[in-house]
Amino acid sequence: MTIRLPGPAGELRTYEPCAEPLACSAGRSPLVSRTVYAAAHVVADPYGGTCPDGPAAVDWDATLAFRRHLWALGLGVAEAMDTAQRGMGLDWETAAELIRRSAAEARAMGGRIACGAGTDQLGPGPADLAAVRAAYEEQLAIVEGSGAQVILMASRALAAAARTPDDYRAVYGHLLRQAGEPVILHWLGPMFDPALDGYWGSSNLDAATETFIRIIAEHSDKIDGVKISLLDAEREVDVRRRLPEGVRCYTGDDFHYPELIEGDDRGFSHALLGIFDPLGPVAAEAVRVLDTGDAKGLRALLDPTVALSRHLFEAPTRFYKTGVVLLAWLAGHQTHFTMVGGLHSARSLPHLARAYELADGLGLFPDPALAEDRMKSLLTVYGVAQ
Repeated sequence: MTIRLPGPAGELRTYEPCAEPLACSAGRSPLVSRTVYAAAHVVADPYGGTCPDGPAAVDWDATLAFRRHLWALGLGVAEAMDTAQRGMGLDWETAAELIRRSAAEARAMGGRIACGAGTDQLGPGPADLAAVRAAYEEQLAIVEGSGAQVILMASRALAAAARTPDDYRAVYGHLLRQAGEPVILHWLGPMFDPALDGYWGSSNLDAATETFIRIIAEHSDKIDGVKISLLDAEREVDVRRRLPEGVRCYTGDDFHYPELIEGDDRGFSHALLGIFDPLGPVAAEAVRVLDTGDAKGLRALLDPTVALSRHLFEAPTRFYKTGVVLLAWLAGHQTHFTMVGGLHSARSLPHLARAYELADGLGLFPDPALAEDRMKSLLTVYGVAQ
């Protein structure tokens, strides 16, 4: 069978879908050599009757089922992060419920979970540093109360309120001192969220890095690790080599993850990645291969996936979630291609068609015929005759 896919110039191309899915020996045996989290998407309720700027309507059964899928592979789940559309359709009240439900599910399954704590309940408009601290504290209490590890997320409100690097040191120092358990500190770059430009007190990345490193050094006993999402492998390696002993580096680089996870003779990165939502089976298999000491085997599995990841995360990078959810639908993890906040409209049809083609070429779809049928139905909605 063939399928006609639109190219970037609107031309239609004939594509022959893959006949066989990827064979991965997925299982729940722990991953040993690296700690790996997949940042998971949420499944919208298409019958929720909400509007794009209203509270999110979530299909809780399908959302939690996807997390069970990731845990069954042996991966950890990074919950209520930007992959779950925090600040892009997922409101704080619904995010708090997501944290509670996912943490309870993790306890029941024995799965690893870490959840994002930020300040998004403040909404738009100015807020002073005291309000930012209070908002962080509220979310920290929710995450810690659920029994999950805290991921201290970057804050749009803090980026707007802070005037100097010392403002960041004061806010983060206050929060880290009161954290019950070591947290994961997250540096999310402006390519993921333009409102975070100048984070850590400077748009100069060298200056921002110095502030980041100083905060880590001052509170290393309260920091399990740092997640760096700058799409800058060289900078990540530099930060990784300067971390205090016992503080891990979790790569958030969806462009260079194979080499960063492999590492070098001076260290390596663990992983906390949005691309591991659709790549879960491959990621788990790759780390199990690395557990045997086979670094080349890790690269042989992960390197071919980078083209798909670079495509999904192409500029505007913040809309990568659309491709992630498309692939979840095509893979059969949910029954529809609908997103909270209407974000399923954020990418063009040629972009979605190329995502399907790349994922299919990797054998990512457990049922290639189902994926083909669903892609054809999407093309029909867009007016592409087959």
